[in-house]
Parts: sequence; C-alpha cells; structure tokens
Amino acid sequence: MTASPLTADCKFCSDVSKANGEDPIGTANPSDRWLVMEIPMPWTEERFHEDPLLQPIHDLFHELMAQGIRVAPIAIAPDRQYSIPEHAHLFYYRRGSKTGGQLEKQTYLVPPVQMVALIKALLSQPDNLPQFAAYQQPADTIRDIMVCTHGNIDVACARFGQPIYAQLRNEYANDQLRVWRCSHFGGHQFAPTLMDFPTGQAWGHLEPEILPALIKRDRPVTELRSFYRGQSGLSQFAQIVEREIWQQRGWEWLNYCKTEQAIAHDEENADWAEILIDFAAPNGLETGTYKARVEACGSVITAHNSGAATTSVKQYRVSYLNQISSNRDAEISKKSV
Repeated sequence: MTASPLTADCKFCSDVSKANGEDPIGTANPSDRWLVMEIPMPWTEERFHEDPLLQPIHDLFHELMAQGIRVAPIAIAPDRQYSIPEHAHLFYYRRGSKTGGQLEKQTYLVPPVQMVALIKALLSQPDNLPQFAAYQQPADTIRDIMVCTHGNIDVACARFGQPIYAQLRNEYANDQLRVWRCSHFGGHQFAPTLMDFPTGQAWGHLEPEILPALIKRDRPVTELRSFYRGQSGLSQFAQIVEREIWQQRGWEWLNYCKTEQAIAHDEENADWAEILIDFAAPNGLETGTYKARVEACGSVITAHNSGAATTSVKQYRVSYLNQISSNRDAEISKKSV
C-alpha cells in the first residue's frame, strides 16, 4: 500500500513539498540580472515601506518593473567578517557574452545613503556611473553562496535555512568563498534554498550531507539531481532540459555558455514544449546544439506558503534529448579523414 500524500497536517510548506516528492527543477528565477544589496535585518514589509533608506529602494524596483527593466533583487545581511564600517556591499550580476556559464560581476562598497543613486546608475542611468568609480572594487573570482533565511516571508526559510547557512559559513567559508544570509528569492516550499554565484544556480530541499558535493564539486553530479532548481536566466522548460544535459556532461557544463529557443509549445495547457539549447565551451573550441522535448508527467500536492492551503502542481520530464550539432564532432571527422 502506498502512503497517502502529506497535506494540511504539516506546518511547513517545505515539509509538504519534500514529503510528496515535488521536483524543484524549473523553479529558478528566469532573470539574467541580479542586484544583491547589503541591508541590515530585519527585512520586514513595514521597514521597506517606512525606513527612509529602504523605502526608496523598494519604490525604485517597482518603478523599474513598470518600465520593463527586469532585475532580481536580494538583500544580504551584514557579516562580522565581510562588512566594512559605514559602507554596504552591492553586487551586480548579469549574463554576459564573454563569461561562459558565469555571470559577470561588479562589486561596490558604497555608503548606504548612496545606494539608491548607484542602483539607478547601474540599471537605467549609465551616464551617472563615473561618479561611483571610487566605490567600485577590483574584479575578483570570489564565489558567493546566499542562503535564504527570510523568516518574515515564510517561517520555513528561517527554520530550515538557518542551520544550512551556519554549516556552510562555519565549515566552508574562506578567502575565495563567502556565505551570506539572504532574503527571499522565490520558492519557500523548497527551503532550505540557496543561490550560488557567479553560476547563478538555484538549489533547494538541501540536506547537510549533500553540501560537500555542492561546494567542492568533486562528486558525481547525479547525487545532486533532486536538489537542483535550475540555472537563473533560463525559462522553466529550458531549466529542465539544462539539468538533463548537466547530468550527462558533469561539472564542466557549468562553464559553458547556453542560450535557449522554444521552437514549439502547448499554449493552452503548458503540457509540453520543444526546446533548443545552443552551447559554447569557454575556450570556444566546442559549440553545438541540443534538441529536447519536455512533457508533463503527472502532478503532486504542494504548499506555496507555510500554513496555507495545499495545491496540485504539474511535474515534468525530458522525454527526448539529442545533440543535433557539434563543431567538435566535425573536427574529429576531419582528423580521421
């Protein structure tokens, strides 16, 4: 006899999601630009509406959204080791054509009162950027792990995110890897969840025992399949396809530049889509295209918020995946002849 789905008797939305086997893939934010701002906690709705420093930031993002300027915001908490007195970190990540699978990063250490003006300059007023040159930091290769602990949005994020943050911060942080507490970036039901920059990968339903593989990247990628939410910048269906390719290619796939194209899809029910993923190795020696079909394969019960009513969500699988072109194959054929 199979167990009945876990439903309303569970307090935390992430418990409902995990117990019922909800696959987190395809739930990463599709934005290819992220703005990460160091802002003291608490991150309450009341503060963002009333605090004289935070209210302009809150209003600015709503204005940018209305203008069609899409960028995903994250707040990070000040850290005893990383923070600089009277200054705040601001990281601007964006998908570029010269960074392969990595997001380009600009780092600023700016007085908090200058943050709104800097954000405007970065996103919509580039002529004003030179006045912030003194605050821009040298380019670096630091990896930033951001764990959602935003209990003001959903209690599951604090309950499950805080222990994962503490373990990562205590066991893995070093000169080349920082670990931050961050605000909500979507997907409470997958708590604990984190963003990994500069790859822009989202992870969820994290367990302590899988953290070494996620951080060190020295274990088979198949061990992390069920924890992967997807790569930011890709659409839902392209994220599902990208995971399948990653499972075949391994860790080196993170460094590849990828672009997507939906060649056909079910407009009425979103039950299927056909996707092309073009890719290029960071050294430019290999380029190619994958063609895939994604199909709905049933549904599970989940809860989008802790304590809220449960709902049914579709689950998807890749029913077809084939590499239809590769210049590396062509080069091998030439050498064989």
